[in-house]
Amino acid sequence: MHNILKLSYFLAILMLFSCGEKSKKINQENKSTKISPEEETAVSDEKIILFFGNSLTAAYGLQKEEGFPALIQKRLDSLNLNYTAINSGVSGETTSGGLNRLEWVLNQKVDILVLELGANDGLRGISLRESKNNLQKIIELVKEKNPQTKIILAGMQIPPNMGEAYTSEFKEMYPQLAEKNNVALIPFLLEGVAGNSKLNLEDGIHPTAEGQKIVMENVWQILEDVIKDI
Repeated sequence: MHNILKLSYFLAILMLFSCGEKSKKINQENKSTKISPEEETAVSDEKIILFFGNSLTAAYGLQKEEGFPALIQKRLDSLNLNYTAINSGVSGETTSGGLNRLEWVLNQKVDILVLELGANDGLRGISLRESKNNLQKIIELVKEKNPQTKIILAGMQIPPNMGEAYTSEFKEMYPQLAEKNNVALIPFLLEGVAGNSKLNLEDGIHPTAEGQKIVMENVWQILEDVIKDI
């Protein structure tokens, strides 16, 4: 009996020792994984680029990682820039649809917003006055929500089958809005891609993976300067 008690005490002490060592080990691990002040600063300093557009932004017909927003993220990472690119592209989106979902999208912090809308309006022959007003309202709402948000407007063009006057006015709509609101402008998002069958899917409208790489460069030319100014 005496020996059994001695053994029980020994096992109890051994368990306490083991638990103490385990607790000590966990505490050490927690200390080693604790975020340093520098890392906390890096996280808080992270900036958001929101790509707000239609199927061109959404990388229609491709994997998301092949679209220009994802390619921009790779460029940012390669340059060690503390930015996160968010793809908020919706296939089929019009300026009206974009305006309707804007407030929900702006619930998050946005440092740079790349506005890519209007192509579907043009292809559907929607009144250019309506399209222009919607884009203007989008720009105003973004500035109202956060005056510090930088806006980049992606210029678009449409095929001439809508008529010369409509096509010309559509093209001019973007530089006019950019000048009026003092925002950066990508002259033509699909420069070097539109009209090239090798760089577009079978529909002749949406870029292939190779086409998206060119679109990314078109965006980066303007985005790079905006980042430098922040």
